[in-house]
Amino acid sequence: MSLRKRADGGEQPSALGFLKLRIPFVHYKLELPDILQGAILCVVPLSISGLMTSVLGIPFEIAVAFVVINNFLFMLHGHFGDPAVSGWITAGIPLYVAFLSGYPEGDARILALVALQLTVAAVFFAMGLFKGADVLVRKMPMSLKAGILIGAGFSAVMTEFSDTGRVWSMPITILLGATLGFFMLFSRTAAPLRERYPMFRFIAQYGIAVPFLIAYAFGILIGEVRAPSLQWGWVSLPFGEMLESYTVFGLGWPSYQYFLDALPLALAAYVIAFGDVLVIDSLFKNADKVRKDEKLVFSPRRNSIIAGIRNLFHGLCAPFISLSGPSWTGGQALVVNRYMNNDRKAMDSYWGGANSIYWGMSIALLLLPVVSLFKPGLNIGLALTLLIQGYLCGYLAVEMLGKGTNLQRGVAVIVGAILATKGAAWGLGAGLVLWLVLERDWLAGESRATAGAAEPASSE
Repeated sequence: MSLRKRADGGEQPSALGFLKLRIPFVHYKLELPDILQGAILCVVPLSISGLMTSVLGIPFEIAVAFVVINNFLFMLHGHFGDPAVSGWITAGIPLYVAFLSGYPEGDARILALVALQLTVAAVFFAMGLFKGADVLVRKMPMSLKAGILIGAGFSAVMTEFSDTGRVWSMPITILLGATLGFFMLFSRTAAPLRERYPMFRFIAQYGIAVPFLIAYAFGILIGEVRAPSLQWGWVSLPFGEMLESYTVFGLGWPSYQYFLDALPLALAAYVIAFGDVLVIDSLFKNADKVRKDEKLVFSPRRNSIIAGIRNLFHGLCAPFISLSGPSWTGGQALVVNRYMNNDRKAMDSYWGGANSIYWGMSIALLLLPVVSLFKPGLNIGLALTLLIQGYLCGYLAVEMLGKGTNLQRGVAVIVGAILATKGAAWGLGAGLVLWLVLERDWLAGESRATAGAAEPASSE
C-alpha cells in the first residue's frame, strides 16, 4: 500500500468517514525525529510509576504495566481523527493524591480511584456526546478561558518549585535541562540558528529530547542523579495479576458512596482538563496560519469522547492515578513546533509527527534496557514537561487577553490565582460570580427597550 497524498491546503486523507481512521504508511508516514524523541521521552510517562507505588501501594512492575497500557491508549486520538498529542490531567495530580489519601491504603484506595476515573469518564462522555465541549470553547467568556490557562500555568510551575517540588531534588540538573529546552523551543535566537546551521536544525528537530539527555548525563557526572543499572529483556506485563488484584474484576464494584465522594473532584478535573483544550485549540489555529499546505481540524467534541473511552478502559482494567486528559501540553508543543518550523518536504504531515512520537514512546516502554537506562531520570522528564506546560499556558493566556478589556484581564488574573491556590472548583466559581457581577451588562436589555419605545414618539 502506498501513502495517500492530500491536495495542497487540504485535510490529510483518512478512512471510515466520521471516524477518520489513519493507518501508518497508508494515511501518514512515520517521522524518525519524532519516533526517537518519543523513545527518549518515555521517562515522562514512566515518572508517574513512583507516585502509583507510593500512593496506591502497588508493585513497581504493575505500575509500569499500567503505564504501557496508558501509552498505547494515547494513540487512539491520532488514529481516529483527533490531532491532540494526548496525555494526563496533570495539573490536578495533587488533588487526586489528597482525595485518595482519605481512604485506607489497599483495596479501598484502589476502588476510590476506580470510582473517580469512571466518574471522570462519564463527564467526558457527557461533554462530548451533547456537544458541551464545543459550546464551552465557543461560548465561555474570554476572562474565564484566560483565567483557567493562567491558573493551570501557575499550578504547573508552583508544583515544581514548591518546598517539596522536583526542582529541589536535583536543582542543577533540572534547571539546566529547562534552560536548554526553553532555548531550543522558544528562543528568538533559535529560529535564525535553524536557518543558518544544518547541524543545529538537525538537533532542534528533536525538541527537548537532546536537552533532557544533556541534563541527565550532567546530573550523573555531578552526582545529583544516580547512575542507571541496565537490565535486559522485555518489560513484564502481568495482565492476570493486574485484573485480579487491582481492578473491578477482582475487587468488585465500588459502592455508590465512592462515586458520590468522587463527583466534585471529577468535575474539578474536567475544568482543569478544559484548560488543555484551550491550549491545543490555540496551538492548532497558530499552526494553520503557518503551514498553509495542510488543514488541521480539531473538534473538542471528538477529543472529549476519546478521552472518555480512555478513562472508561482505565477505570475498568487499569486504574491510573493521573487520569486521562485531552492533551500532553509539552509533547503537543514539541510536535507543533517541529511542524511549524519545517516545510512539507521535511515533515509531510502533522499527523506523522503526532502519531510517531507515541509509536516511539510506546515501543520504548516495552524494552527493559530503555526503561532501566532512564529510570533514574524520571523526575527530570516530568519537571521539564510541567515547566513547558506552564510557559505555554501563560503566553496563550496573555495573547488571548491582548484582544480583551482591562476588566477581562482583571477577572482572568483573579480566576487564575484562585484556581492555582484553591483548586479548579473555587477558581471557576469565582470566575462565574465575577463575570455575572462585573462583565455582564444587566441593564443592556432595559436600555434597548427604552430606546425602542422612545423612537416612535420622536418620529411623530
